[in-house]
Amino acid sequence: MYKKIACLLPLLCLVMWVAAQKKTIDQKVDSVLRLMTLAEKIGQMNQLSNDFVATGPITKDGDKQDKVRKGMIGSYLNVYGAERTRSLQEIAMQSRLKIPLLFGQDVIHGFRTIFPVPLAEAASWDIAAMEQSARIAAIEASAQGLHWTFAPMVDIGRDPRWGRVMEGAGEDPYLGALVAAARVKGFQGKGLGNTDAMMACVKHFAAYGAAVGGRDYNSVDMSLMHLNQFFLPPYKAASLAGAATFMNSFNDLNGIPATANKYLQRDLLKGQWGFKGFVVSDWGSIGEMIDHGYAKDNYEAAMLAVKAGSDMDMESRSYTNNLEKLVKDKKVDIAVVDDAVKRILRKKFEMGLFDDPYRFSNVEREKQQYSNPEHIKFAREISRKSIVLLKNEQNILPLPKLGKTIAFVGPFVKAISDHNGFWSFDWEDDSTRITTIWDAAGKKGSNKLLYAAGCGITDSSKAGFEEAIAAANQSDIIVFTAGEKRDMSGEAKSRSNIQFPGVQEDLIKALVATGKPVVVLIAAGRPLVFNYTADNAKGILYTWWLGTEAGNAIADVLFGDYNPSGKLPMSFPRTEGQIPIYYNYFNTGRPAKNETDRNYVSAYTDLLNTPKYPFGFGLSYTSFEYGEIVLNKKTISATENLVATITVKNTGAVAGEEVVQLYIRDLVGSVVRPVKELKGFQKIALRAGESKTVSFTVKPDDLKFYNNEVKFILEPGDFKIFIGGNSTAVKEAAFKMQ
Repeated sequence: MYKKIACLLPLLCLVMWVAAQKKTIDQKVDSVLRLMTLAEKIGQMNQLSNDFVATGPITKDGDKQDKVRKGMIGSYLNVYGAERTRSLQEIAMQSRLKIPLLFGQDVIHGFRTIFPVPLAEAASWDIAAMEQSARIAAIEASAQGLHWTFAPMVDIGRDPRWGRVMEGAGEDPYLGALVAAARVKGFQGKGLGNTDAMMACVKHFAAYGAAVGGRDYNSVDMSLMHLNQFFLPPYKAASLAGAATFMNSFNDLNGIPATANKYLQRDLLKGQWGFKGFVVSDWGSIGEMIDHGYAKDNYEAAMLAVKAGSDMDMESRSYTNNLEKLVKDKKVDIAVVDDAVKRILRKKFEMGLFDDPYRFSNVEREKQQYSNPEHIKFAREISRKSIVLLKNEQNILPLPKLGKTIAFVGPFVKAISDHNGFWSFDWEDDSTRITTIWDAAGKKGSNKLLYAAGCGITDSSKAGFEEAIAAANQSDIIVFTAGEKRDMSGEAKSRSNIQFPGVQEDLIKALVATGKPVVVLIAAGRPLVFNYTADNAKGILYTWWLGTEAGNAIADVLFGDYNPSGKLPMSFPRTEGQIPIYYNYFNTGRPAKNETDRNYVSAYTDLLNTPKYPFGFGLSYTSFEYGEIVLNKKTISATENLVATITVKNTGAVAGEEVVQLYIRDLVGSVVRPVKELKGFQKIALRAGESKTVSFTVKPDDLKFYNNEVKFILEPGDFKIFIGGNSTAVKEAAFKMQ
């Protein structure tokens, strides 16, 4: 009898295992949920930061490891490393239900390998490259035990005073939507459950980039029509791409803090868009609703946030301290809590953490990905693609590789960490693995190179000017490196003055006064105002913050080993008084007909309306000539596509790449329509003298817009189509939709 039972036991276990595997994830989630106490459910909705690294104000509240043992923490942020994450996961396995932890981190533009800041990557207009950048970041970060990145940031940015423009893709919803989807796909790879895939977190929901005055965390006030037309498309694209999570934003939107905004979180995201993941608050944003004046205390803040759809509380402890009482007081229905917990548990199952809590904490994989040469190679490639050539008077660039004396001046010539930019990781071996501009330039040919720092980035001392001018006087060409410190753009880095800090432009003036040609390299996380430099330098390369391979990439472009092809994803203002400035504005009843027409029209009396550099602008070491637009039809129906073709010729002496951009304008609508809207682009490569015909298909959906009732509609009428190398240098044609 016992022998028969013993023989049957393996078969019984196999049957039970097979039955368990046949359960759907939702059934598994329900099985776990039925075993949980209310306190354990609330624990899953609580995220805390490690005490030694933080991206917000640290709150130390006793033994966090004991809280993990008691199931009171569902997720950690700012904890990485295979051994460290494993040790904390082992503590989670001592809890009653052994529910694994999620480990999240701000992996914004690379992890071990630092890539260009996202705004710089957007300047490449290379969607596949941006997806690959996120893919590599996920491979490296997941190898250190991380499951979740708080990226991509998809906020539309029209105001460069707002420091967080460096995290996004710029001012345009069409480009922004493509970048958002690409970065989600890159982070999540072949799908959650693969050990090199990270959960993406789309942020900040919603319209955080429209903060009044460009001041971080400030209010946002706009119509729902405007919100849907210009600001929501990147979030929706990221959701459609399968983003695992969303993060709400610090701002209030039309008087309601996003953290407690039911329209955004329940009605729109989880309702109309059908989002199945979970929403995490931004750091402390639930508790901050007290300061907003929207909640009188944390009890009320927790109630408002959870009912609106905020599933996880990052660092405010509002749920931990109040949610159980709210349920018992019947202020919050248990079904609301259960829905949030289900969403969180579902992601833990999808990541495979219930099967193996330690599957991401693999020391061997961590070692393999710590210095992957293929990742470094790609970083150099995408960094070169991100550089924008703004000026090249008398073809001063590229610089010759021999026979010249070149003075390298400025605070970034030998910089290392400042090229990494905000939201980047520092590693102990950065000083040996990162090549400076100076070292990289020294490997290019046999020029004689001179060096003088001249000044610091932010200080007011001119003590180094004399040495810099002496070096300049001995040179044939001067290369000046200007820009911002790595912590001058980013979260909480709003600036009312976005000109070069310190005395950098004073030194540029002194160098120009020598009569020697001056080339300026600008390292920054945002568009800056630099009118003297723009008007007086012979050449300007906007190099942003490019990361690990900044030095090599800049030298490649500077000396002509790579022909720059970057295009601006944001308009550059002439002065802060123009901000916000963007290309897809509405016309007025009194538009300025030209730049000299300023009397009783919408214009400044002391400044041109146009930006210093327009959206989509970027030069090349070659030149491109655009033919005329050819349309397959002059009139289309509401169900027909329009095909527009144009021939582009490389009229210069070297091969180059050009981003061919297509814009449309709806001339008359039931609501005012923008003067231009980007609806397509193609990046093409042309040999010297080569021509290519580029074809675009404009679909009826490309002509739709949100009306005053927030309905997405298509209206018949007259349209213009524009194709060119930036938003202002375009050819145009007209068509009609019946």
